[in-house]
Amino acid sequence: MRAAIRSFYSADVDIDAYVPEDPENDGVWLRLLVGPADGPGEESFDVLVCTPLWLRKAVSREGPRIGRHHLIVDPFDLSEAKEFLARQVASVEAPDWPTLGDKLARLGYWEFEDYQP
Repeated sequence: MRAAIRSFYSADVDIDAYVPEDPENDGVWLRLLVGPADGPGEESFDVLVCTPLWLRKAVSREGPRIGRHHLIVDPFDLSEAKEFLARQVASVEAPDWPTLGDKLARLGYWEFEDYQP
């Protein structure tokens, strides 16, 4: 089984029109809506797309941070980030959706990450 990105969304910016003020210093949360490539349904995976300078400034302000669910780009180019993430998602394979979701959770924060029924 493989996954496909159905759409991208950001609560921070209009991802279709966004142009950073400073492409060397920017960070935007991006939500990927992903589902089985051969069937219906979708679940969300969140990724912080940021530049090294933006990350450095965030660490200077807030202290150390764990880099999970970050995509570091230089310079900031949301179109390139989306293409990269689409290729990464398409390359992941697993026998079923729960296992596929666990693997995709290495890329972005899965809405069902750590869920225990």
